[in-house]
Amino acid sequence: MFSDKEEFKEVFLTRLEMTSGKSFPDSTKRDQYQTLGHMVREYVSMNWINTNERSRMIKQKQVYYLSIEFLLGRLLRNNLLNLGIHKVVEEGLQDLGIELGDLEESEPDAGLGNGGLGRLAACFLDSLASLDLPGHGCGIRYKHGLFEQKIVDGYQVELPEQWLRHGNVWEIRKADSAVEIPFWGRVECSEEEGRLVFRHLPGETVTAVPYDMPVAGYQTETVNTLRLWSAEPSPFPQHKNIMQYKRETELISEFLYPDDTHDEGKILRLKQQYFLVSASIRSIIESFKKQHGNMKDFNQFISIHINDTHPVLAIPELMRILVDEEKMAWEEAWDITVSTISYTNHTTLSEALEKWPIRLFQPLLPRIFMIAEEINKRFCLKLEEKYPGDWERIRSMAIISDGEVKMAHLALAGSHSVNGVAALHTEILKHREMKQFYELYPEKFNNKTNGITHRRWLLNSNPRLAGLISEAIGPGWIKEPQRLGEMAKFAEDSSMLLELELIKEENKQRLARRVKQQTGLSIDTSSIFDIQVKRLHAYKRQLLNVLHIMHMYNRIKEGDSHIQPRTFIFGAKASPGYYYAKKIIKLINTVAEKVNNDPAANKLIKVVFLENYRVSLAEEIFPAADISEQISTASKEASGTGNMKFMMNGALTVGTLDGANVEILERVGEENIFIFGLAAEEVLRYQQNGEYRSMDYYHLDKRISTIINQLTNGFFPYAGDEFESIADSLLMHNDQYFVLRDFDSYAAIQKQAANAYGDRLGWQRKSLMNIAASGHFSSDRTIREYAEEIWHIQPAASHSK
Repeated sequence: MFSDKEEFKEVFLTRLEMTSGKSFPDSTKRDQYQTLGHMVREYVSMNWINTNERSRMIKQKQVYYLSIEFLLGRLLRNNLLNLGIHKVVEEGLQDLGIELGDLEESEPDAGLGNGGLGRLAACFLDSLASLDLPGHGCGIRYKHGLFEQKIVDGYQVELPEQWLRHGNVWEIRKADSAVEIPFWGRVECSEEEGRLVFRHLPGETVTAVPYDMPVAGYQTETVNTLRLWSAEPSPFPQHKNIMQYKRETELISEFLYPDDTHDEGKILRLKQQYFLVSASIRSIIESFKKQHGNMKDFNQFISIHINDTHPVLAIPELMRILVDEEKMAWEEAWDITVSTISYTNHTTLSEALEKWPIRLFQPLLPRIFMIAEEINKRFCLKLEEKYPGDWERIRSMAIISDGEVKMAHLALAGSHSVNGVAALHTEILKHREMKQFYELYPEKFNNKTNGITHRRWLLNSNPRLAGLISEAIGPGWIKEPQRLGEMAKFAEDSSMLLELELIKEENKQRLARRVKQQTGLSIDTSSIFDIQVKRLHAYKRQLLNVLHIMHMYNRIKEGDSHIQPRTFIFGAKASPGYYYAKKIIKLINTVAEKVNNDPAANKLIKVVFLENYRVSLAEEIFPAADISEQISTASKEASGTGNMKFMMNGALTVGTLDGANVEILERVGEENIFIFGLAAEEVLRYQQNGEYRSMDYYHLDKRISTIINQLTNGFFPYAGDEFESIADSLLMHNDQYFVLRDFDSYAAIQKQAANAYGDRLGWQRKSLMNIAASGHFSSDRTIREYAEEIWHIQPAASHSK
């Protein structure tokens, strides 16, 4: 049905009328999108079936990627490009008077993630399929995802995300593969044939129903699977109010990251995590047994990867199944578990390394807690042997101690591989955050610098730039992204540089139209588009950016007109319970209101906050950026992937030596990036010796004292004490993330960047060198490293199209 546009049009019109019950002139854009989506899913189904059959026939090792987030974005255009049918569909629709872009607007972003963690998982799925690797995702089918962000009077307001309101054309419900997940209750112990047998008698069960989505590779016949689990009621427990049980069950797959400031939220998060791993591992084992039978070979054919600490309960759950259900001895089960499971750490922040109170964990998951206790006991005995009498070390490394179950410690003990996500991050893990574990298990630690799928973030979202690259060096870079490096030979080609400038201008105009539509604000596309889009967190230092904007505003009001016109664009969601982050959103919007309404300032600078930042909006933002703000406190950002998306689209990084910025600097050269601020070792030194005093910077730098005073002195009409907590964090609480320490360096590098922008061809040359260096940061490279060094999986034989 996609062989040529005439056949496509005929099938499309017939399907449209059959499925919508309307004639073509009466159909809506949503009817047309739904019809096209179902046609594409049907088209991919044969390869999907064949991929599964192929893996069964050749008994190939499979990897399952467990993640609490999969931030997929829209899938229509991505699937059309990967399947090689984009041109036929676009031309056929145009013949019918339909713009493909209009149909795309009918597709909601799949609301299954929050930020980098979830987008990384989505990029990895794309690369696995495109490289013909047998790799599948396992996640939760959140009904409402994170939340839809509205900005009301400058404040973030959270509304339920309704991405499933009209269904999801890409998924297939597999009710026959549902599994029962037990919670609460008690554990019975008895002796059978000379061994202790444990049975969990649950207080209630929840039904996990899988919804499968195809993941099509680029111009290959491989179609892997993303399996998302939905929580539904099981036969109602006798002792419980039916409506309460139904509500508690549905909450498990209703929202991503429920507020865990209270016990109810903590229990719900823990339920979500066990629900995900238990359903996934049971499903994996069922599939494995059909193909192989003997669980003793499980680790030879299955790799399970846990993306951060959220799925760490996979370790005791796999142990439970092997010991309780498969009747294995503990030692054999442990060897299989450790050699099956690998773990990626995504943070250096201790508060993000999850710890669960025993008082909540034990009643909810009684058998899993017993297994965790046994793992902890044996682990501590091993530590005693290695470090006799060093009780403080043993206590600090224990999996269960001080009334808590420590998920990162469980992951470190129960996996065969532990990787960081940038070279600097991995070194910090080895020598600071996880130093004691590195001394115990040096062979487990390795680095896998993150990557992004260049197919979505360049080929899909910036088609004109992708076309220019293909004209210049051929289309081979799409399959082999490292070949983007060949673009460097055009660094002195003025016609190439001018073409890059024209493409950037076109992308800036597109984003300006989006800004006008969303905010009513007109922005100057000849100004520098200076953009910071990412999750709102204190360590990412959106605050440093907005304080610098206040300083620029002050310069303008003092008569300084030697300022390169600049448009500052922000996009960010703050977690609903993160009070401080929400205050920063309010500050950004308050500064925007003051700047944008001041005729003396708004000719030179404007400030935009784009609400509800998401993948489809990001696809318009990255191609339009001139400056990429990557300004986290050095040592705090594990990697970052926004930095890679910006550079791939020709933006220049203003950043600290943090995360993958370090490796970007190595690739592009110091002349093509703007680095400022403390280095990681300097931050660590300040933290260790306690010598940093933020108040000194307040007293010694008039720029800083002016902007800090403006937070509370009535500079912002009607703000009152709105921003007192921000001022206090910087002065009274000694500026945890060194915003004031790095302010002078940041202001200086911003001037340097603005001056560089004034050299038109020079700027485009720098932009070109960033594009040329970006191939290394493709997720194809990252996934090859995982496949070869951790998972030990091989590409399937697949016929490329």
